[in-house]
Amino acid sequence: MQGVGFRPFVYNLAVGLGIHGWVCNTAAGVDIEVDGEKTLLERFVIDLESKAPPLSNIDEISIDWIPVQDFTEFTIVHSQDDPNAFIPISPDVSICEDCLYELFDPQDRRYRYPFINCTNCGPRFTIIKEIPYDRLFTTMAGFPLCPECEAEYTDPTNRRFHAQPVACETCGPHVWLEFSGSPEGIYEHNEAIVAARQYLKEGKIIAIKGLGGFHLACDATNSAAVHELRKRKLRVDKPFALMCPNIHAIRQYCDLTQLEEATISRRERPIVVVPQTQNTTISELVAPGQTTLGVMLPYTPLHALLLEPDTGFPDALVMTSGNLSEEPLAYSNQEARERLSSLADMFLLHNRDIYIRCDDTVARVIQDEDQPRVSILRRSRGFAPNPIRLEWKMPPILATGAEIKNTFCLTKDHYAFLSHHIGDMENFETLAAFEHGVEHYQTLFRTSPEYLAFDLHPNYLSTRYAQRLAQEKSLPAFGIQHHHAHIAACMADNHLGKDTTVIGLSFDGTGYGTDGTIWGGEVFLATYQNFKREFHLKTIPLPGGDAAIKEPWRIALTWLYESGIEWTPDLAPARYINTDQQQMLRQQIQSGTNAPLTSSMGRLFDGVAALVGVRQTVNYEAQAAIELEALVDPAERARYEFQITGSVIDPAPMFEQIVADLSHQIPIQQISAKFHNTIAEIALQTCLAIRSKTELNLVALSGGVWQNSVLLQTTIKKLRENSFSVYYHDQVPTNDGGLSLGQAVIAYHTIID
Repeated sequence: MQGVGFRPFVYNLAVGLGIHGWVCNTAAGVDIEVDGEKTLLERFVIDLESKAPPLSNIDEISIDWIPVQDFTEFTIVHSQDDPNAFIPISPDVSICEDCLYELFDPQDRRYRYPFINCTNCGPRFTIIKEIPYDRLFTTMAGFPLCPECEAEYTDPTNRRFHAQPVACETCGPHVWLEFSGSPEGIYEHNEAIVAARQYLKEGKIIAIKGLGGFHLACDATNSAAVHELRKRKLRVDKPFALMCPNIHAIRQYCDLTQLEEATISRRERPIVVVPQTQNTTISELVAPGQTTLGVMLPYTPLHALLLEPDTGFPDALVMTSGNLSEEPLAYSNQEARERLSSLADMFLLHNRDIYIRCDDTVARVIQDEDQPRVSILRRSRGFAPNPIRLEWKMPPILATGAEIKNTFCLTKDHYAFLSHHIGDMENFETLAAFEHGVEHYQTLFRTSPEYLAFDLHPNYLSTRYAQRLAQEKSLPAFGIQHHHAHIAACMADNHLGKDTTVIGLSFDGTGYGTDGTIWGGEVFLATYQNFKREFHLKTIPLPGGDAAIKEPWRIALTWLYESGIEWTPDLAPARYINTDQQQMLRQQIQSGTNAPLTSSMGRLFDGVAALVGVRQTVNYEAQAAIELEALVDPAERARYEFQITGSVIDPAPMFEQIVADLSHQIPIQQISAKFHNTIAEIALQTCLAIRSKTELNLVALSGGVWQNSVLLQTTIKKLRENSFSVYYHDQVPTNDGGLSLGQAVIAYHTIID
């Protein structure tokens, strides 16, 4: 509860009711002792939960009735720090309505001050160096409070009481604007924001320092500016996120449900992926080949000032991560100058340091017929380091996650501290960010791992880190199968008990199997301790290895070969390459040279997308599958055939029928829908087969393929119509961003088994 204003809330609640006593932060949470009339004390207890500060999170309230102590006043007792205990740290949250009002109030002393905050809003996690959470241990330590801010900071009736980042123009940080390659500030304070707005109107690209790192911003309606940003950032097609000043502006570009509006507006301010309207002024280059946009609202006062509605100023800015493709997010001024100077025309900087980088969270609403739910696709700013509460008291375990979309997980007691989004662990810079994050979490939560868990893939940097740490510190370490970790993460996300067995459908792109092949189309019988591979997609060669992931024509032609279908010139992937390339590919498939075996469902999606002509090469992960999903005709109910022989799911009949549909010029929209319906039917039939043997009725869906909302919603509907109980993710990502949670809980159940 540190930094959420709980003690002043209790103080004001007690004073308002006329009861006496004290409140104190302790290692266990918050202790309160009060005297008063019984009816008032009962009202006090009710109000503690019903009126708690917006950032507080109450796990439980325990009450004891004791003899009257004859207190004469109510006081806030100074907290006693326990070096062996921890209290969860709040994540960064958006500017609150009170501060937003003051920001634009000419009569307020913080009028247009871009670092206005209070106990109910502003930075937390990204400025904390160590605990306890006091100003001295944050990046605000270098800004002594002026008398007016000091008075607010020490007044328990003020909403800025003990708000550690509290500041004003007199005593706090400030902003400035400088040109790329020229570190001298050319505009200072409010003039910097005014100038930045003018440059954005003119089509410039600006690197903007935010809460957890830098954004690269430009006018989202200016195709020339968006094209230039793509060229500089080396981001060919991957969608950019947008920031709009308010919900009204977003409605101009997107069709929003009530829950989507609420999700965009929630205090964490995630990027929310929503359907875009037709014929908008947003440049087509923002999200090429997509029917959705990722949108968010301003979450810092600086953002609010930058996007202040005004005639002639764009009401949608691209706000994409401040990095070059594949690099970690830039988060210090000097790092930004060094790494982003070739990307940005200028920098909007400030002198409040960011201690730990933290990228934006991404979410989407799943239109579940039972009840629409918010699903987190990337869990970071606004959510990390909030813990996932577990059903068991955990020893200190460090789980190091996977290679792509990496997070790590540190457990303590009933909590799993899933890290902020680290990124793709493919270079030294990201590994360094990972190691810094691990060290920081150990400091914040006062724990050191006694056990380690890691992915079985021997070449993952996260795996090598765990193995090195295990050797250096002589710690027990557990290699966890990738797809088992996915299912366990889903089980923990849904608070399933330790003795639960589920049918686990783990569909993704890449995961190291226990047989040394690449898995990804897996149907398990799974508990937290163990799994059994009941069904899997047919194993095929992946010619070229990683090259096939970037060139899905290879996968399409391989599936045709495995299905006994000729590579005729009328088929898109066959037309894409010449005769010599076809011959080389055929030899590679037959010989197995540089063609690892895979049962990946993600690669099946890629292959079908290439076969129907959606895309023969990709520029980012799952691009072909995402664009195939965008083409689905929602009115199409038909599906293709497939075979299940023993434990093997063979889609050869499906490929024969797709080729036939192509020859009859069936629209790609219908083919895409029939394909998605086929995968949902595969999910149903394998679950029915397992239930007929085991009477199991619980199904867990996990893995990156389930980010496909069409597939997810279709599969859920089919399974529920057949009386299955279906579990899928909401607190943690279904992709590899949630994998470390699964690794941690599997390791725990292995330890106690």
